[in-house]
Amino acid sequence: MVGDDRQFPQFPGGGQTGGQFPGGGFPGGQFPGGGQTGGQFPGGQFPGGGGFPGGGNDGPPSGPPPFATPQESFGATSFAVDPGAIWRCRHRFTYIWLNSGRSFWFYPTFIGRNSIAGWRFRRNGWTFYGTDLRRIRSFRCF
Repeated sequence: MVGDDRQFPQFPGGGQTGGQFPGGGFPGGQFPGGGQTGGQFPGGQFPGGGGFPGGGNDGPPSGPPPFATPQESFGATSFAVDPGAIWRCRHRFTYIWLNSGRSFWFYPTFIGRNSIAGWRFRRNGWTFYGTDLRRIRSFRCF
C-alpha cells in the first residue's frame, strides 16, 4: 500500500518485534536479519545473498538517540530524497521529517533506490520501520 506508514510493533505472539505471525511464524523461521529480530528468509538468506539488505550489523542501536530534537533546515526541495544524499546516514542517528508533518529519530540500516529501512525510536524503544524516500521531506544525521 503506497504511503502507508502504519506500524505493527506487537505481532501475535508478543515481544517488540519478536512475536510470530498466525500459523507459526515468518516463512522459513522467524523474522529476517538474525540478531534481535530472529531467523532468516525462506532458503536461509535474503534474495541475492546475505541475511538482510546491507549486511553487517543491522540490529537496532544499543541505546536511545540523542535527547535534543534538531532544528529542521529549510533548504529542502519538493523532490524525493536522493538515496546518495541519505547514504551517509546509514548506521547513524538520523532525524527524519516526513511530508505528513510527522518527525522522529531513525537509525537507517538499508537504503535503496526508492526506499529506506531501519529502526524508528518510540517511547517503548526501537521498532523496525521502512518508508518510501518520496515521503521524506528532510533529514539530518549525527
